[in-house]
Amino acid sequence: MAKDQIVSTMFRFHSLYRIIATLSVFSFISIFCWCQFSSKCYSMNVIMMQKAKESIDLLTFPYAWNVLSFPVGPPSQILKIGVFVKKWPHRSHAGGLERHALTLHLALAKRGHELHIFTTSSPNSTFPTYPFPNLVFHLSRPTSGGYLDQAVVWEQFRAQNSTGRPFDVIHTESVGLLHTRAKNVPNLAVSWHGIAYETIHSDIIQELLRSPEERQATMMTERAMKVVEEVRFFERYSHHVATSDHAGDVLKRIYMIPEERVHIILNGVDEEIFRPELSLGIDFKRKFGISKSRSLVLGIAGRLVKDKGHPLIHEALKQIFMENNKFQQSVTVLVAGDGPWGARYKALGANILVLGPLEQAQLAKFYNAIDIFVNPTLRAQGLDHTLLEAMLSGKPVMATRVASITGSVIVGPESGYTFSPSVESLKKTLYKVWNDGRVVLENKGKAARQRGLQLFTATKMAAAYERLFLCISREQYCKYQK
Repeated sequence: MAKDQIVSTMFRFHSLYRIIATLSVFSFISIFCWCQFSSKCYSMNVIMMQKAKESIDLLTFPYAWNVLSFPVGPPSQILKIGVFVKKWPHRSHAGGLERHALTLHLALAKRGHELHIFTTSSPNSTFPTYPFPNLVFHLSRPTSGGYLDQAVVWEQFRAQNSTGRPFDVIHTESVGLLHTRAKNVPNLAVSWHGIAYETIHSDIIQELLRSPEERQATMMTERAMKVVEEVRFFERYSHHVATSDHAGDVLKRIYMIPEERVHIILNGVDEEIFRPELSLGIDFKRKFGISKSRSLVLGIAGRLVKDKGHPLIHEALKQIFMENNKFQQSVTVLVAGDGPWGARYKALGANILVLGPLEQAQLAKFYNAIDIFVNPTLRAQGLDHTLLEAMLSGKPVMATRVASITGSVIVGPESGYTFSPSVESLKKTLYKVWNDGRVVLENKGKAARQRGLQLFTATKMAAAYERLFLCISREQYCKYQK
């Protein structure tokens, strides 16, 4: 009898143990999943890690450097920095790479560093000027393909490197400086604004969206070989900066670059320009005659071309307008940008306003005038600046569910919405936004701005790059004290 009681007790004990173990596993999975989709967990992990260690080796830091707090006072060392960028931005005609180059290097010039920019000059436009004597441009004619003439810029670089003191660090925006030259530069960092491995996802998306009358693309096989080519030559660059968490992971795992040579620094935008300011939005709406009776204003910005997802959202809006008259009458869509899809948007109705390309000051007003920013991109690479600008302006964002966006920007529902790259998924999300209404969107916008201030400001980005450049020039700066 006693033996049976012992056996029964042990059975209950083991059953209880299994229940506790199961609950523990479930709790871990729940926390893990929450961590994957919550910006709060990302910050919490970093804080816990900092508490556990007195100092951090920045070269092996696994997260975005934007989460760290670097000194805001004058830099401890004035650096001489050489920069290679294919094209310097001019007015509103600039892609993400050029805007990154402008924002980052102007910020570093303001910090007092000596910058030498090796870039191209178009004979048909006036090159911009800036009030910084420590910002020097070395211009050359572009090649027939629009790239830097490597022989010319290399000679310019060598001449400047032998004048006064040599460069402390070299920075190239993507392949501004080709790997054939970069392999001989040990103090060089390259920022990747898109890599071939990511574009395979884009190719798959566009093939799935291809209409029967369109010719089948043959790019995917070529793209796979492009990945192999990149894996081979990427290792010739000393340090790699990934502009998204996903790209950093790919560079380490797929491209097999040692972790101490891969650093994640998320893109940032000027927080002084992109900020919530109600009066700017009111003026913008008045200028374009947007009625106060409209219950929702959607905003779209960027190049109006196929790979930015405009066929997708054009079709989604077209179908919604046809099936839901109330949606059409209560929603205004503002489209900022230039490209072939502009005329097609205009044909959808009077409630779609195509504004053309906007300067930064006008873009700031544009973001303040909308209730939510929509980015339907089909390009699964880089970190789109428009999303960051909208977030810092206090607006929620809605974007395609691709790894660079869901891994770094819209990591949870608190700041916006994501959708699969299909018309049905986009329509469903548009209806959800419409039904949620302005109160919900305003709350999401506040959360979006908070995340933007934590990670996506020009100040955060520039401070992280400055510390990386200091680390490359002197090993003592590679240790981070909390």
